[in-house]
Amino acid sequence: MQRCLDLAAKGLGKVAPNPMVGCVIVCDDQIVAEGYHEGFGGPHAEPNAIKQVSDELLKKCTLYVNLEPCSHHGKTPPCADLIISKGIQKVIVGNLDTNPLVSGKGIQKLKDAGIEVEHGVLDKECRALNKRFFTFHEKKRPYVILKWAQTQNGFISQWPLPENKEDNWITGEESKALVHQWRAEEQAILIGYNTLLADNPYLTTRLVQGKNPIRLVLTHYLDISMDLNVFNKEAKTVIFNTIKNEVNEHMEYVKIDWSNKAQEVLDYCYNHSIASVIVEGGTNTIYNFTNKNAWDEARVFVNPDKTFEHGITAPEIKFNTYSPVKIGNDLLYTFLNP
Repeated sequence: MQRCLDLAAKGLGKVAPNPMVGCVIVCDDQIVAEGYHEGFGGPHAEPNAIKQVSDELLKKCTLYVNLEPCSHHGKTPPCADLIISKGIQKVIVGNLDTNPLVSGKGIQKLKDAGIEVEHGVLDKECRALNKRFFTFHEKKRPYVILKWAQTQNGFISQWPLPENKEDNWITGEESKALVHQWRAEEQAILIGYNTLLADNPYLTTRLVQGKNPIRLVLTHYLDISMDLNVFNKEAKTVIFNTIKNEVNEHMEYVKIDWSNKAQEVLDYCYNHSIASVIVEGGTNTIYNFTNKNAWDEARVFVNPDKTFEHGITAPEIKFNTYSPVKIGNDLLYTFLNP
């Protein structure tokens, strides 16, 4: 089952909003085939593994998979039906699939066909791998990752802003590259109006290989320059505002209730099958999510050697954190919302 998880993890950033799934086929205590879900819309893990084994040998094999085989027709046929058709006699499953389209139906279909099924193997580890998928289906919202960088004395930015934007940068190049990797792993990234103007970010994955996330912008105003980097054509940009709904090429304007903006963003993501979002700031935008307790994880960079004399105070997370990891000269703290 651990090997299933290792394989499944290769799909991070490539299969969403589908879950990451790995499959291992064993015969006489030997692995004879492996597969994983490699890309959204493509074959699932089970057929990728099954196609490597002859029909005759499959009848003697046990199939391991970290998530319940699907039982419905989506972009691909049901994996449960394929397993049954090949005469596999035993299936070991990590998690039950809480997607209402499956939710026990896959395992029941296998049992009804006379297949021996065991589930709950490495259940905790399997759920952790697919935290985005389970949050999406169980909480009806995306998995929310809060992210910011702060100085040793607790500021995320100087104020007033310095003329040279580089003087306001807190973290090193190693941390910047890691953030771009994170962007490639999630479906969307959100910033507020002040961050948009102060940083003029691209919100892309230009420092690593990977798909750009959908860029989400919260702005009360629409009198902003379309020359800002976030409005280029490198990725879709959604502008949450109080004025209009409109779709224009790679840009979408979504009118929201500003007094409930965090929930409006979460609802939009859920309705558009966006299973994860990074909230990059600023402080007010992050507090919109913490005040609703609508977040799952916070990743906080601290530069232990940098201080600002005056500035914008960083958000505060009151839960316990893991021991920091050193990224270049920076310290990365990770908080999980219990």
